[in-house]
Amino acid sequence: MVKIKQLSIFLTNQKGRLYNVLNILAENNINIRALSLTDTSEFGILRLIVDNPDKGEQILEANNYTLKTTQAIAVELEDVPGGLVSILKILNDNEINLNILYAFTQDYSDKAILFLSIPNLDFLIKILKENSISLVASNVIYNL
Repeated sequence: MVKIKQLSIFLTNQKGRLYNVLNILAENNINIRALSLTDTSEFGILRLIVDNPDKGEQILEANNYTLKTTQAIAVELEDVPGGLVSILKILNDNEINLNILYAFTQDYSDKAILFLSIPNLDFLIKILKENSISLVASNVIYNL
């Protein structure tokens, strides 16, 4: 399975809110694999990929956090100048507008991992496969 469960947590932009969420996850042995934080002056959206998304979701809801679960996919790309551009060109050529994009590098290979999301993930998967882009299975991401 290539679809990855992503937790999107709504946070008011106040001192300690990010710490509190991450501390709750740490106290419950939930390991973060990737994160993205976007904010405005009043609120932020924390997007997390964690090793156990179902448990993470349950714990955060039990602690009264407003969250939404969505799906994303992960692709491997060359960790070189222009590696990201090569993926974006495919998306641009196919008129795909991304909702979410964030990336990280890791030590186990010379590849970077890019998380992507659009409303129609099946279409995105199809286009990437047609262009020989390597998709990363969800279990690989959860177990990094």
